[in-house]
Amino acid sequence: MLALAKIGRGLFAISMIFFGVQYFIFGHYAGGLPPVPPWAPGGALGAYVAGAILMLCSLGLAAKWQAPWCGTFLGFFSLLCVLLLHSQKLSDVIHNGNDRTRCFEALALCGAAFMLAGDFSAAEASEPFHAFIAEKLVPFGRWLFAISLVVFGAQHFMYGAFVASLIPGWIPGHLFFAYFTGAGFIAAGVAIAAKVLARAGATLLGIMFLFWVLFLHAPRIAVKLYSGDEWTSGVIALAMCGAAFFIAGTLSGGKMRTVS
Repeated sequence: MLALAKIGRGLFAISMIFFGVQYFIFGHYAGGLPPVPPWAPGGALGAYVAGAILMLCSLGLAAKWQAPWCGTFLGFFSLLCVLLLHSQKLSDVIHNGNDRTRCFEALALCGAAFMLAGDFSAAEASEPFHAFIAEKLVPFGRWLFAISLVVFGAQHFMYGAFVASLIPGWIPGHLFFAYFTGAGFIAAGVAIAAKVLARAGATLLGIMFLFWVLFLHAPRIAVKLYSGDEWTSGVIALAMCGAAFFIAGTLSGGKMRTVS
């Protein structure tokens, strides 16, 4: 299972690096590009700073260079984007599915970053900073990730017809699968939060996201190769896939195990 965690860490880090590159390519905040909402201050300079943070922290996670610091910084950066920026349009987050999705995507990635911060050796576990990560940040991140999954699942029921319209035509029973994946989100979120069948739930969640990347997002990207929105949507799914696989490979008895 630790091999699965390594794959998950790599997929998550690559995805976050990609988002950082997008900030440099666009030169501004873009709707749907996590974790900074498009109305954030800072202009081009702010976008470049956000891109640099994502790239540097994610490179550290990928190479396991100061991973606890990189994961912690990346997690708090994403969390501050939610608390200070997405919250400025709280009414839209509450009432608009698109804004709600963007907010909780940033929150889910925040939770994943906090969990990846806990990937350190047993010899380091007694150090105060590492103990804080293991005892506080990792459980907090697990809850943020789980709550986000439940929200995503609920939205599949709230906007079932829209979700069904995104499913490829060769898959039968579009509305059924919209509700089925929604139920899967909720079940995985509850399992991860309650630490009951969490490993199985996270594994199946990762497989579901990987299926979406390959059979839903990849064809759409191929058709619209220069669409930043399509690339962002696909890579968000890849980041969530990586986070789920990392959880599946490291969560044991409610505690995260280190990945050598």
